[in-house]
Amino acid sequence: MSIGIVPAVRDGDAVALSYAQEQLCFLQKLEPGLTAYNLPRVFRLEGALDADALERAFHAVIARHAILRTSFFEQDGVPMQRVHAQAPFSLERLDLGTLPADEQQQALAEAVRRTAAHVFDLGSAPALVARLVRLGEDRHVLAVCLHHVVSDAWSNPILAGDLAQAYRLALRAGGVVELPSLPVQYADYAVWQRASVQGGALAGQLDHWNRHLGPEVPALDLPTDRTRAAQKTFAGTALGFELPPALALAVQKFCRAEKCTPFVALLAAWQVLLSRQSGQGDFAIGVPNAGRHREEVSELLGFFVTTQVFRARLSPRQSLRAVCRQVRSDALAALDNADLPFEVLLASRKDRRDPARSPLFQVMFGVQMSGEAVALDLEGVRAEMEEFDDAGAKFDLSLDFYIAAQGVRGRLEYNTDLFEARTAQRLVDSYLRVLQALASDPDCLLANLVLTGGDERAQLMRWSENLPHRDDAEPVHRLIARQARRTPDAVALVFGDSAWSYAQLDARANRLAHRLIGLGVRPDTPVGIALERGFEMVVGLLAILKAGGAYVPIDPEYPKDRIAYMLEDSGVVLLLTQSHVRATLPAREGVRTIELDLLDLEAGPGTEPGVELHGEHLAYVIYTSGSTGRPKGAANRHRSLYNRLAWMQDAYALGEADTVLQKTPFSFDVSVWEFFWPLMQGARLVVARPGDHREPARLVDLIRRHGVTTLHFVPSMLQAFMAHDGVQACGSLRRIVCSGEALPAEVQARVFERLPGADLYNLYGPTEAAIDVTHWRCRADGRNHVAIGRPIAGTKTYVLDDGLNLAAAGLPGELYLGGIGLARGYLGRSALSSERFVADPFSDTGERLYRTGDLVRWRDDGELEYLGRIDHQVKIRGLRIELGEIEAQLLAQPGVREAVVVAQPATGGARLVAYVSATPLQVLETAPLKQRLLQVLPEYMVPGAIVVLETLPLNANGKVDRKALPLPEAPGAATRVAPAREIERAICAIWSEVLGQDGFGIHDNFFDIGGHSLLLVQVQSQIQSRLGFAVPLVDLFRHSTVASQAQRLSPAHSEEPAMQLARDGARRQREAMLRRKRAAGGMH
Repeated sequence: MSIGIVPAVRDGDAVALSYAQEQLCFLQKLEPGLTAYNLPRVFRLEGALDADALERAFHAVIARHAILRTSFFEQDGVPMQRVHAQAPFSLERLDLGTLPADEQQQALAEAVRRTAAHVFDLGSAPALVARLVRLGEDRHVLAVCLHHVVSDAWSNPILAGDLAQAYRLALRAGGVVELPSLPVQYADYAVWQRASVQGGALAGQLDHWNRHLGPEVPALDLPTDRTRAAQKTFAGTALGFELPPALALAVQKFCRAEKCTPFVALLAAWQVLLSRQSGQGDFAIGVPNAGRHREEVSELLGFFVTTQVFRARLSPRQSLRAVCRQVRSDALAALDNADLPFEVLLASRKDRRDPARSPLFQVMFGVQMSGEAVALDLEGVRAEMEEFDDAGAKFDLSLDFYIAAQGVRGRLEYNTDLFEARTAQRLVDSYLRVLQALASDPDCLLANLVLTGGDERAQLMRWSENLPHRDDAEPVHRLIARQARRTPDAVALVFGDSAWSYAQLDARANRLAHRLIGLGVRPDTPVGIALERGFEMVVGLLAILKAGGAYVPIDPEYPKDRIAYMLEDSGVVLLLTQSHVRATLPAREGVRTIELDLLDLEAGPGTEPGVELHGEHLAYVIYTSGSTGRPKGAANRHRSLYNRLAWMQDAYALGEADTVLQKTPFSFDVSVWEFFWPLMQGARLVVARPGDHREPARLVDLIRRHGVTTLHFVPSMLQAFMAHDGVQACGSLRRIVCSGEALPAEVQARVFERLPGADLYNLYGPTEAAIDVTHWRCRADGRNHVAIGRPIAGTKTYVLDDGLNLAAAGLPGELYLGGIGLARGYLGRSALSSERFVADPFSDTGERLYRTGDLVRWRDDGELEYLGRIDHQVKIRGLRIELGEIEAQLLAQPGVREAVVVAQPATGGARLVAYVSATPLQVLETAPLKQRLLQVLPEYMVPGAIVVLETLPLNANGKVDRKALPLPEAPGAATRVAPAREIERAICAIWSEVLGQDGFGIHDNFFDIGGHSLLLVQVQSQIQSRLGFAVPLVDLFRHSTVASQAQRLSPAHSEEPAMQLARDGARRQREAMLRRKRAAGGMH
């Protein structure tokens, strides 16, 4: 910038704001009452203080700095500033000298808090308040607060120096105190800055920053303790800490060797930590720059600081040293391009805006090389600046360092609507470990960096390993036989109107087992079974186990091609079925078929076959979907099955008086415990008829008729069941077990509301382990999340990062499973087994872990929280989102019974589509439903289409069948939808004028067609002046299409009254203009 700053503004002139001021005024308008941009300072004063002289000193400082005599206002939607000749100010005084010590401290804290939380009216100068609190003779506290729009951190020493100089003058002379005048003022700087930008002097710097950032900057999606609100919040606090002296020295030594500043090393460590916390290698960090490169502004108070955006691009194979060198290169380039206002860069960008996040970056980092507190040198008074938590957070996280001869202090400011205090402390601890690694082992690869300390690792290992297991008993079919000998006449099975005793079931299973042995079934022989639910199914499963075989369930409803593949892949040579089912099955050579409904199970030996088995022999093989489209058979062992069922009995204590409903398709591994657990304990097993598991009315009838105490649901079916009118009559229910999908908190709440006598359990487990591996007892205490809990007996649940390191509590990682419950592998697929069942890095005995592909994290209470599938992460506009969060909000809406959200491919990225069904006697309208979602979710998370179905389609396992969901209606060939309502046409006209363009439609996003936050202020102003609507700016930010703004201002049913208001507003505007013209004419 070659042109100097010259005096250009006189008192009373209305001039534009600097770019930084303009953005700050927008934020203040977006969030009225916002105090996050207050700059409080607190000084403890000891000595003979002259309060009157101090007040006159403040007046002198205000007279010297025009920015403190400046008010802010809007002119046709454009923010402006005006310098006044004077600004009223008084030093508020509070005498607490007579209060007892405890009361005095409380009153002082409240006075300081009120000063710091002062809500400024920027329409009146000065944006400065000060409060002097007397504590006793020669003891005071001075609390000063300025709004950021008139000051910044680099203004602090200027203010303190001028105030001290004015105080010295005031002590020596009564009356008005004058300080030397300044050659230019902040308003002159604002005029000069805009002229420099608009004249093209900074075009090269703008090009540099846009090249550096690329076309779109991904949002930094840090894991949070609380759900992010739809609108950005500013509640916050700070955590102070110090670098240990040895670490500070080690960092200095590293910096000397690398020829870089401490700023570079400290920022590099911050980038590495954020990358590990978020799982992202690409994100941006804001870095403040003093913006005081010109000599003319060196003595000015004002908002000169600007923000430079450093884009981090990290990879696991990068070393810490390499990251540091990249930051050094970026920092040098930033110094060469330091004059460009951040707001100019922001206005030039087309990045998607999210009202829930700061644009471009969500995390700040700063270093001040003079760490001493600001000196307030009042004559005759010893002043000491006190640390003060200003209880606000401008960003998700801000890390600042203050480097002085005495040491290095750090301060982590965090948003308390997102993070708990313990998370902030963990961040600091982890940061110090990164910094230690950078200084001591800079060639360490990011993938190998360990961020957990010894105590934390020990805690994680305790949470992860529940090693005692039940491995000393006989296979489950022998336990059932033992139960049959103990209670031979008790009812074991109920199907329809018939019942079998334990003796009948055991004898028939034994007879069939003998036949299977005679046909060549031996231990580990896979035996196919394709049956409809009924007595034959239970007999067939037991008989296969008794013969030593491993049963392979084949759902007759599967497509023929899938059945044929499973028969071939599993290598079965024997298939149990029914005569009416056999005709639907594909023929296969070499497979012998036995039709159980035609077999006489009353003939033959009914004694136990007594086949020799051990725990490693296979019990069953269940096929699960494969990523290549080919299903794969998970082969599970007897020892794994017994351990799982023995744990379940220990945990849930099933008794002979219980009745369990078997309704899960037997191709889903939940059916395994439904079949065998009750028969091991002497309970009754009620088998639902085919298809009953999909019909809530039939389930209600079964539960009531048979007094069912225990049953399982996948969460999507539980949603449908809980919506049925007859649920509350199912008073016999004592245990409801959920698994197979994430259980929404809203469904949990409905269960406790409608079935208060039942316990609800949330279990988790892949088919590659024996049924379930973690458990959680749900709670009716209003918790917002449903965990998947802790490992069951004999199980390991490790949460690991990409480098197979333990992920710290609160951090997402992939769930790896180990222990006795693991499957042997995939049947006949050794290569695939080796890929998914990997060596246990924590074992020295050759144990294995199974990679689940599920993203989880440890909560602070040692419970696991399920976050979703790693390979199903959805990104919308560069932001990772959890579809379950949207589904939970849909389920919380009145009238919604079921909900599922999917991401479908669309031009320019994924498109969210929601599918919902209504509760009985309710009619769902999609437009109001969208509007309610906009109140609780960011706009980008609100589905673009909502499809209302009578009921959601379910697959054979009772889960939502996403492949069967219908495609939503296409939005139409035309990408631009013209306005149809009068209110839409009026808003379009306003947009056209503000944006300087036409040709957009009512569904185009304001920010996608050239709009930005400051132009939105003009839209707000025009809507108010032309249409008569005083709409909050935050609503326009959230509703960023013409259609949604029109809906917000004027719902369809109130079009006429709304437009009458619009016409009245236009009429008033014309009348006002006419009055102004007449008044102007009368003055000549």
